[in-house]
Amino acid sequence: MKTLKKRLAALPAQRLQGIRRGIEKESLRSQSDGKLALTPHPAALGSALTHPHITTDFSESQLELITGVHADIEACLAELTEVHQYTYRALSEAGDEMMWVSSMPCGLPSDETIPIGRYGTSNVGRAKSVYRMGLAHRYGRRMQTISGIHYNWSLPQVTSDEYFALIRNFRRHAFLLLYLFGASPAVCASFVEGRPHALQPIGEYTMHMPHGTSLRMGRLGYQSEAQASLFVSYNGLDGYAASLADALTRPYAPYEAIGIRNLGGEYNQLATTLLQIENEFYGTIRPKRVIFPGERPLHALRERGVEYVEVRLMDLDPFEPVGINAQTMRFLDVFLLHCLLADSPPDSRDEIAEMKHNQHLTAERGREPGLALQRHGRPVALADWGAEILEQCRPIAAALDEAFGGEDHARALAAAQAALAAPDTLPSARVLAEMAARHGDSFVAFTRERSLATREALLALPWSAARQADFERLREDSVREQERIEAADTLPFEAYREQYVSPQRLGLRPLRGDVALAI
Repeated sequence: MKTLKKRLAALPAQRLQGIRRGIEKESLRSQSDGKLALTPHPAALGSALTHPHITTDFSESQLELITGVHADIEACLAELTEVHQYTYRALSEAGDEMMWVSSMPCGLPSDETIPIGRYGTSNVGRAKSVYRMGLAHRYGRRMQTISGIHYNWSLPQVTSDEYFALIRNFRRHAFLLLYLFGASPAVCASFVEGRPHALQPIGEYTMHMPHGTSLRMGRLGYQSEAQASLFVSYNGLDGYAASLADALTRPYAPYEAIGIRNLGGEYNQLATTLLQIENEFYGTIRPKRVIFPGERPLHALRERGVEYVEVRLMDLDPFEPVGINAQTMRFLDVFLLHCLLADSPPDSRDEIAEMKHNQHLTAERGREPGLALQRHGRPVALADWGAEILEQCRPIAAALDEAFGGEDHARALAAAQAALAAPDTLPSARVLAEMAARHGDSFVAFTRERSLATREALLALPWSAARQADFERLREDSVREQERIEAADTLPFEAYREQYVSPQRLGLRPLRGDVALAI
């Protein structure tokens, strides 16, 4: 604690005011009856390949709404709200589709019927679709329909080593965010049809965990038997890059059996290695760098270092119109600064396994009274460990309030402390309570009502002709840019694919010292 306070005191207000954040928010498009919309990405939203604010994630039915980089939380939320407003106007003109407000999916059709994202005929557009086809073959399409919010965050003058220290602490303490903000304790039974699971049936066609917080981040979420063998080190850029490079270049027999193409010549996946590309590696947080056109993310990290971190474990909050609110964002800023400033010893194979255990336990049983996690091989009550972290955050919240004025960060911290002590007030508990009180314990009925209410609330907000014109220009520009990219292609796709996945594109080079490829 003394070290944390010393480091905090060395941070001038000007640097704290330099915090930047941006949001990427995924949402499935659903029909009014709560089933997945199978229609193409609406033309009124522009090109999913090139639009700066509106694209798709895995599925053609999975919208991804993106803000720019913001110094002000309210400005970030205002932009995210405007992107939602424009998107809903486009959806309303085309029919009665809505954005599903839960991280766990709506009613799903058979796996092979879930449409994969399409991005046009260019090499880069085809590669994005082939990558998604690879995900479908490797993990199934249902898993990829899970949605969430990614919170991108940076602080000026932070080195790559300091960002990796932040990441190590974040992974150690991620259970607290799952507990406080997890909002996916239940799921439509269609998601687990034909799959082994430990969920309990409840109500109409619904499965749940009674004390669950975030099924999205549990064993039913972004999980992979193949990736379970990876023990990626976050002790520094060299070790992290070497671990990923190994996974990106190591052949994996089950994926070799799938092959690059099927017998009809259509592409199954980009590569037969353990990972096709860097983004396939699942994690609660990622070190990131803005890349140049055509550059591999790992090459960018190795050449220019970490620029920001991407927090990937936040559920959509079904009680908030855009899935997150300003108080949650302020708490994330406090929490990330704590991760940066607190002591962060190197991780180890044993600790990585312990962190995964804590993540799954919190996701599935986080609100269970007296639940104990593992810390350095010993049990510790989740509530006690969480209270320690929150108490250590108190001077950080005070420093941010001093830098920005007001008491908003202290209030965000106080709200987190109150929620820790009152699990019935948590979003995950509220979801189950609402399901029971008003919807016969039906996950689809609850989320459908929340999605409809959210659509009406967003459509009712003021909207100017000038903002409509701005977004229509972005749509038209995105279409023209996709056409330009497609017209400029000269390389056959197979040659493009081979070049993109080649080890040389990863920036492989001799590493200093004796760095292992995996811990």
